[in-house]
Amino acid sequence: MGNLLIVWDPLLPLLGLGLMAGGAALILALGFLAPRPGRPAPGLTWRALAISGLLTALANPSLVLEEREALSDIGLVVVDRSPSQSIGDRTSQSDSALDDLQDWAATQQNFELRVVEVPDVDTDRSAAPVGLRDGTYLLGALERALVDIPQDRFAGAVLVTDGRIHDAPSGTQSLNVTAPIHTVVTGKRDAGDRRLTIVQSPGFGIVGDEVRLTLRVDEPRAVRARQAQITIRRDGETRGQTTLVPVGVDHSIDIIVDRGGPSVFELAVDEGEQELTLANNRAVVTINGIRDRLRVLLVSGAPHPGERTWRNLLKADPSVDLVHFTILRPPDKQDGTPVRELSLIAFPYRELFEVKLNDFDLIIFDRYQRMGILPSIYLRNIANYVQSGGALLEAAGPEVTPITSLYRTALAAVLPGEPTGDVFTEPYRAEVNEAGRRHPVTAHLTGLPDNPDENPTWGRWFRQIDARPKSGTVVMNGPDDRPLLILDRVGEGRVGQFLSDHIWLWARGYEGGGPHNELLRRLAHWLMKEPELEEDRLTAFVRGDTIEITRRSLTPDLAPVFVTGPTGEETQLVLDEQGDGRATGRIAVTDPGIYRFDDGTRTTVAGVGTINPIEFADVTATDLLMRPVSAASGGGVTWLSDNGSPDLRRTRPGRALADTRSDGGSSRWLAFQRNDASAVRGVREVPLLPALSLLLLIGALLVGAWRREGR
Repeated sequence: MGNLLIVWDPLLPLLGLGLMAGGAALILALGFLAPRPGRPAPGLTWRALAISGLLTALANPSLVLEEREALSDIGLVVVDRSPSQSIGDRTSQSDSALDDLQDWAATQQNFELRVVEVPDVDTDRSAAPVGLRDGTYLLGALERALVDIPQDRFAGAVLVTDGRIHDAPSGTQSLNVTAPIHTVVTGKRDAGDRRLTIVQSPGFGIVGDEVRLTLRVDEPRAVRARQAQITIRRDGETRGQTTLVPVGVDHSIDIIVDRGGPSVFELAVDEGEQELTLANNRAVVTINGIRDRLRVLLVSGAPHPGERTWRNLLKADPSVDLVHFTILRPPDKQDGTPVRELSLIAFPYRELFEVKLNDFDLIIFDRYQRMGILPSIYLRNIANYVQSGGALLEAAGPEVTPITSLYRTALAAVLPGEPTGDVFTEPYRAEVNEAGRRHPVTAHLTGLPDNPDENPTWGRWFRQIDARPKSGTVVMNGPDDRPLLILDRVGEGRVGQFLSDHIWLWARGYEGGGPHNELLRRLAHWLMKEPELEEDRLTAFVRGDTIEITRRSLTPDLAPVFVTGPTGEETQLVLDEQGDGRATGRIAVTDPGIYRFDDGTRTTVAGVGTINPIEFADVTATDLLMRPVSAASGGGVTWLSDNGSPDLRRTRPGRALADTRSDGGSSRWLAFQRNDASAVRGVREVPLLPALSLLLLIGALLVGAWRREGR
């Protein structure tokens, strides 16, 4: 294939050549008019021919022969491999349509078919990062593929998809292309699906208050029910609360935030009459519980050095509202001072332990004993307060006897240790026992050696109140392995019992001091149910494309964790025991969505990628999003469920590129544009008039003009 062209390459600038031609024309005109009007001078024709030959020589014409090679047209097939394409038989439909396109392309001359899969990974979708699978972006992939295709070779594109793309242009805007964009839709036109959507969710809430969550349940109009049942589970619990919500409208429900830290709420709607997938029947909402103010009531039975340690610790925390009372004059004190001369206030026991009792997050009795100040009915109120979810800490002192102990009141129902009346005053170092090394309150305390046989580096204490543990877990021991710190769960609440009043020696730095702030802060926050200090808990945290699982337990637990992914596939994971109450493991995640973890006694959930991915927001097949794009480019839309794969053709520019249907039906045939593009592979250039021949010709013409004028 070649083209023959005449190319002019003037030896002089065009302006100079034009001036020469104009001057020559003027001279020839004078020669025509000078002798006699109407009768030119002799030899003028010969001179005109000579001048024309000279000007032609200066214009330097040449013959150029271009050797061209025909280039193939390039078509694109963009195949949607997003998670919604795995529903039903959409994957097989896509594979069949791709095979038909490739088979047809193999029969065409000068035609190349390129395939782009979205996500742009291997056929194994698990190789793609989780974040890349939140949505379907076919047009973006098409734009990137067009960068490598010359515009004069692009013959068109076919998008094989269920139509649920998330980068469709608004209105009828289309890509800047000169060839058709066809759409081949997988799935069924009339397939319906019930789905749950979170319309609005709060990111945080005040502990103890309600937060409002807005959701919506949608399903096909043909089978739309009036109501649907929603189940709400908190932090992977097996059973949850249920409620009925209307279908097809936004509905708000109130959720109580009952503790600090993040809480994961899993919402699920019952299966509908028509379902394509149950993946969009669930949603996850994470709400971070924030304590507005921690209200702590500290009651000291008598002034003593350790009283300031408690007060300084609690007052140093700006989030704590501390109410502190010290009993300075018990009823049994008789010193002869008239009552009218006392400046002390009466202990407001009714207001504290009846009217405002439930306003407190933690109650601390510091060296308090039965002394007739608190009537038994108010102590019973405190026991009920703990059973209902409150927190109580008793720090015993030497005044405690079997008779004066709080254990001889209604609080015996919640206190884990019964004082024997013995008080030991020998020096000793507080020891963290085996259970304590696994409990978050006492594990890894500063100064605690890793080797259990080594002594802690903190200072000694000199007093311990003996008690018999009745329940709970002893995490610290005193001399002769007597219980020093006992922790217990009672009903919905928690109780701690500290059987020494010498922790203030650590605060004063005696013999190097000790981690008093660290220990007391952990103890107080454990009593107030901070999630990070739970000693029996299964947690899962997302770290990029992996999930880290941690199980806390007071005894080694070898039970495997069962992992259920978003697709329903179940696997097992054996955790590695760390020796400090933690067993850890990790898994690589492949799909966005909700992962459930269950070891038989504990459960938790984790949301990977976008917790409620837009990919599953609506999985019904549609052509509404792509039809304007295809129409604007001259392309067509066809449903594989209607007529199977359409006929394929190649047409010249200006002709119809698809069998478009005004009623929105499927196109029966689709066409790629024939461009007939070519590339120059070689060029041969030959002078049109060789210089010597042209010189001889001009000379001959000048001689002819001279002879004609000489007659």
